Amino acid sequence: MRKAKSRKREILPDPRFNDKLVTQFVNNMMYDGKKSISYQIFYDALEIVTKRLKDSEEPAIDVWKKGLENVTPQVEVKSRRVGGATFQVPMEIRADRKIAVSMKHMITYARSRKGKSMSEKLAAEIVDAFHEEGGAFKRKEEIHRMADANKAFAHFRF
Repeated sequence: MRKAKSRKREILPDPRFNDKLVTQFVNNMMYDGKKSISYQIFYDALEIVTKRLKDSEEPAIDVWKKGLENVTPQVEVKSRRVGGATFQVPMEIRADRKIAVSMKHMITYARSRKGKSMSEKLAAEIVDAFHEEGGAFKRKEEIHRMADANKAFAHFRF
């Protein structure tokens, strides 16, 4: 490489929970640089989660973290060309990429849900992820199934 490797920027923790993971999630959810709106959507979603899970004594932030953990894939498949043929090679995911992929899936499936507002859709996706169901959890299972089906090509790892 000609240039020096770029530094990873340090993100600041969010104002309410003092958590960097929340800031990363909000940054992924943000459109057009409107971070305050993104924060408001996230905090409203956590309030809705609290209302929906009244019987659970866990705080909403822990429910969100557990849901995020439930939709985090451990392996993924990457395309690799070997001798003119393309193989789907299963590979383990780096720790930082695992988190990013799970956040992206949760946000994508929350956006594609039917519902009134984004905070309601996000809350529904968080609750479903907490209970190991919903679109993001199904996507994780699908990724794992695909990796398992292509286990024979694991020796093509690079």
